[in-house]
Amino acid sequence: MRVAVVGAGPIGLACAWRLAQRGHAVTVHSDGTLGAWHAAAGMLAPVAEAAFGEHRLTELLVASVRAWPAFAAELGDVGFARSGSLLVGVTPADQAEIARYRSYQDSLGLPVDALSAVEVRQREPALQPGVRAGAYTEIDAQVDPRRLVERLTSAVGAAGVATAGQVRDLSEVDADVTVVAAGCGTAALTGLPIHPVRGETLRLRGGPKLTHLIRGYVHGRHVYLVPRPDGELVVGATSTEDTDPRPSAGGVHELLSDAIALVPGVREAVFTEVTVGFRPATPDNLPIVDVVRPGLVVAAGHYRNGIALTPWTAERVVTLVEAAR
Repeated sequence: MRVAVVGAGPIGLACAWRLAQRGHAVTVHSDGTLGAWHAAAGMLAPVAEAAFGEHRLTELLVASVRAWPAFAAELGDVGFARSGSLLVGVTPADQAEIARYRSYQDSLGLPVDALSAVEVRQREPALQPGVRAGAYTEIDAQVDPRRLVERLTSAVGAAGVATAGQVRDLSEVDADVTVVAAGCGTAALTGLPIHPVRGETLRLRGGPKLTHLIRGYVHGRHVYLVPRPDGELVVGATSTEDTDPRPSAGGVHELLSDAIALVPGVREAVFTEVTVGFRPATPDNLPIVDVVRPGLVVAAGHYRNGIALTPWTAERVVTLVEAAR
């Protein structure tokens, strides 16, 4: 079939790649802008990110993260690493929140272990001494979203995928099936309830060497630290409903303060970048990956989980497109 994919982020490119591998004639339409993936830290963390009441989302994340090793191996170097996640807190209230999350994760059958203060410090000596207890899960991993897009761009080119410019109206598209994977732009094209949630991430170099993903709680706020194998440290992420694309002094201050509260050595790192992105969110935080009407498939609304859900979404879209035969 002739398939048009609207959107050239990780989701759109992965869908195009898989569809081309199945023998379809695929064209990717791009507006040339950088999506939420450019700011994303690339956490593949179905356990550390498991949220109360989001059972179905957690199931999708676990399934997709299990597919990530083979997906990454097929693409090449995308920065995939099995880092595992440490959940740690600063105050007694933060630590109580971790215990509550761990109880919830246990109820879902997710692999997470309680750690004593000694065990936490053994795993990450750079953590500040006030971190007295925490939890650990080994299945969480990471990938570099920017490398991922580079490798997917090469893969779709090698698979014979054509490229075209921006789509402003779906009536412009000449294809048997159209897949809309345009992130926040999907709302304007389809009318679906997808809205932007603004987030800032920081990139640092030269700080303490960490070996795990750190999911921290600092005075009730969430912060994460993602150490890249090449020495970069990604710190994120703020979450607001405003649409200003410029980084804010308050957001940068909050992230740096919370990162330093967990890992004091972060203050010695070199600040290299602050990035603002807009996560495509839905009312229930579940992605919309389905047939909207005959000939139109949507793969959007992944919110915080677009990178983690990329393999699952691509396979799901192939199934939906081929069911339209």
